[in-house]
Amino acid sequence: MEVYIVKGAQLLLSLSLLIVLHEFGHFLPARWFGIRVEKFFLFFDVKFALFKKKIGDTVWGIGWLPLGGYVKIAGMIDESMDTEAMKEAPKEWEFRSKPAWQRLIVMIGGVTVNIILGFLIYILIIMFYGKPYTTPDDMKYGFAVTKTMENYGFEQGDKILEVNGEPFFNQLAIGTYLMMRDVDTVKVLHETGEQEVLTVPEDIGKELFASGDMFGLTQDRYPIRLDSIAPQGASAKAGLQLTDSILTIKGKPIRFRSDLNYIAKNTESLTVPMTVLRDGEEVTLQIERDEDRNFGVYTSPTDRDYIAKQNIQKYGFVEGIGVGLTYGYNKLHDYVVQFKYVFTKKGATQVGGFGAIAGLFPDTWDWIEFWHTTAFISIILAFMNILPIPALDGGHVMFLLYEMITGREPHQKVLEYAQIIGFFLILALVLFANGNDIYRAIFG
Repeated sequence: MEVYIVKGAQLLLSLSLLIVLHEFGHFLPARWFGIRVEKFFLFFDVKFALFKKKIGDTVWGIGWLPLGGYVKIAGMIDESMDTEAMKEAPKEWEFRSKPAWQRLIVMIGGVTVNIILGFLIYILIIMFYGKPYTTPDDMKYGFAVTKTMENYGFEQGDKILEVNGEPFFNQLAIGTYLMMRDVDTVKVLHETGEQEVLTVPEDIGKELFASGDMFGLTQDRYPIRLDSIAPQGASAKAGLQLTDSILTIKGKPIRFRSDLNYIAKNTESLTVPMTVLRDGEEVTLQIERDEDRNFGVYTSPTDRDYIAKQNIQKYGFVEGIGVGLTYGYNKLHDYVVQFKYVFTKKGATQVGGFGAIAGLFPDTWDWIEFWHTTAFISIILAFMNILPIPALDGGHVMFLLYEMITGREPHQKVLEYAQIIGFFLILALVLFANGNDIYRAIFG
């Protein structure tokens, strides 16, 4: 329970900060251009507000529904759907009375703030704390390799030396490169000491996603021992004892945790032989697995220092700015690229809501990780908000660009209907994403 409270508190603080700054991105240019802002709310005040106070022309407040926030700009069709005011003659302090270029600046203000904030946080983190990296020598047992990657010459225990002919800075980033970046060749160091340059296909990311071999290379390669046995599991039914040592499954040696996972996933037959060492003798058991293909055993590492070491690369002031900007760009790039997986039948089931976002935060309060995650969410909000969907900032921008290009304003009814359609689209997406969270929480 404590973990959920910590994650929830971090999510609430992060979103509150990002929402307020996003709305200030609209508020400030609106005021600069003489546009009246009637309301500025953190969260939505459906029917009532937790707090509100009018200062000047603006009512400032906090709503009770924590699904976002808003500024109500006079003379604009927004989520308030105040169409009655739009029937009156335009006033000089209204949004609709201003030139299109000023209205465009007001509408992109929130996204601009989110992008700048995300990049700024990354820059400050790297300038003051540095950037973590893991060398091949820090990978004590190398990578566990999925079946998909084995098909292209990768071997269990490989370490990464180069990607596309360039030295690879951080071993733990290889999965992201395979899924999100353009990777042609990977130079690996095999466990035998041999180096080899391997070629990977252009669509390796899609192949990994479709096969369920996400990221292709994992860190679960560490030596293990039998820790416990599921009482009604396949191994318990076959007679496995806690004092046994698992030697092989289907003739393949079981030395590392990844060996067990590999065989569980890549063995078609539900019935497999398991050889164990019992009282100094080898005994073979026939394991009858269920449809979930699990063996029903739990293991623990025999080497507590198996986790890959992370070093910190420090940067100077000027260099830190450049590295931070590059880091922020890569985060934005990778997030945009991952949408090619979302728009698939399997990818749709991976879409998450507030639960998934909360899962990005660490289990314990860590300010560095908090700001890392906040920067990433800020970039996500910027990208999602600029999508050309009515009711989002990008929808307003789309109509403004149409007006600037054609010289004609969209009809008021078009804007009203678009706002309604956009609202229901977003509501459907929110319900779907959070429904996925609930389903995963219940069924795993």
